[in-house]
Amino acid sequence: MTRRFASFACEGATLCGTLDTADGTTGLLIVSGGNELRCGPWSSQSLLAERIAAAGFPVFRFDRRGVGDSDGPNGGFRASVPDIAAALNAFRAHVPTLKRVIAYGNCDGASALMLASGAGCDALVLSNPWTIEVAAGQDTPLPPPEVVRAHYLRRLKDPRALLRLLGGKVSLRQLFGSLQDAARPALPPSTLAQELAAGLGEFSGPATILLAGRDRTAQEFLANWDKSDARLRACPEASHSFVEPQARIWLQGQLLAVLRS
Repeated sequence: MTRRFASFACEGATLCGTLDTADGTTGLLIVSGGNELRCGPWSSQSLLAERIAAAGFPVFRFDRRGVGDSDGPNGGFRASVPDIAAALNAFRAHVPTLKRVIAYGNCDGASALMLASGAGCDALVLSNPWTIEVAAGQDTPLPPPEVVRAHYLRRLKDPRALLRLLGGKVSLRQLFGSLQDAARPALPPSTLAQELAAGLGEFSGPATILLAGRDRTAQEFLANWDKSDARLRACPEASHSFVEPQARIWLQGQLLAVLRS
């Protein structure tokens, strides 16, 4: 495996990417979430790319416009479809033997791929898609009732949390307010969630949706999604970026399964 750096054009801007080479004809395109650099949080995407390439699959990751080493305006994930398309073209140009490209995105990187209906890729692996919106008149988004209920169910199973409650270290006013939120009826899917469903519905290839059990973003996505969707896969003890050792292994296994299919 060799790691190479590349630059490519996107609507007048110059984007920067990293290629981990391998002999396989199926490759992985990593789409970063938020304003994260292509190395990922705690270098997670760099490490993941190295391991996937060592298993025989080339990997390409990039900074979208206005992020990291790439110039141009940062329009957020909703404006990143041209960036993904340009990165896919660059990947194919640098690895002309590619026959299939699987795209992997976390958080709003996953959302961007869904809005773009796959952006020309052959298969999708979408983890913890971002569906959170701030309602009018709110400074922060109000979590769905089932997310609040799940939070307190975990707290009730935690002896330390019970000791804090019995010891008077928990605000009863805040607790009762949260319990009122938990008792609210389920909310309809967010507008963004509906857009994601529509975009993914236009994608003709296979898709896998990965959810980290301890991640609020994943919990909110599930609250806005069809829970019977056969494409859902969950890692119960994982946090948002799959930092836990077993979660890293699980994520790598899920990606390799799709790459080998």
